[in-house]
Amino acid sequence: MHTHHLAVRDTRLTIHSSGSGLPVVLLHAFPLDHGMWERQAPLAESVRLIVPDLRGFGGSGSVPDSIAGFADDVAAVLDALHVERPAVICGISMGGYVAQHVAARHADRVAALVLVDTRLEADTPEARTNRVELAGKVGRLGQSILADAMIPRLLAAVRSDADAAAIARRAENDALLRMMIERQRVPTIQGALAALGDRPDMTEAMRHVRAPTLLVAGAEDQITPPACLETAEELIPNAKLLIVPAAGHLVPLEAPEIFNRALLEFLAEAISG
Repeated sequence: MHTHHLAVRDTRLTIHSSGSGLPVVLLHAFPLDHGMWERQAPLAESVRLIVPDLRGFGGSGSVPDSIAGFADDVAAVLDALHVERPAVICGISMGGYVAQHVAARHADRVAALVLVDTRLEADTPEARTNRVELAGKVGRLGQSILADAMIPRLLAAVRSDADAAAIARRAENDALLRMMIERQRVPTIQGALAALGDRPDMTEAMRHVRAPTLLVAGAEDQITPPACLETAEELIPNAKLLIVPAAGHLVPLEAPEIFNRALLEFLAEAISG
């Protein structure tokens, strides 16, 4: 991938890109960065991948302030890269919240929408309280406490009858996630937790999205169970849902072959059909 350091709005963002043709923006989950999309690299044979480190994460500057702010950054990145045609906006988890805001705030920039392991609803009061408490723990104890808390919930459990290859894949995923989480800055983690807790309910806004939409859920997702996107499928006018067996909250990482194939099939139908 090519790496770009772009002046965007009031900060500098690091963007990774490869391929040509239809622009596809991949927006990462919390508390990760562009590295979570490494297994989507083969997609660049068919499309133009644009993979930002969201504000504060990875190589990007500043501290997150809001989900809407992330979305405005995405639109500004498309401008900075001179992307004139509407793009496919694909987001997972926190990136899925950002993708929804891009669709609502910058609808003319969106050719199609892909929402992965995410939800439309705002946090409950209990969830907001938990985020505040977690931000405090990270401030006192560092990033490793966040990795310890999140990694078991991000990935599907290894089955008791799993073979050696499955156990090795899980260990590889654990190590990759821990590396990414521990390299994020504490103020970024705390700012993102606040932004996640403050995000608005998007249910009504998503009723008005007209872009073709692919919804992808891991069957074993503990954080946003498939029911979250089953509800979204009923609300979003032009949506279709894929539930991926034996995957948790990070389908593109856990089941990349299934995800990549499903994305390309969806785009062939939605953009060319």
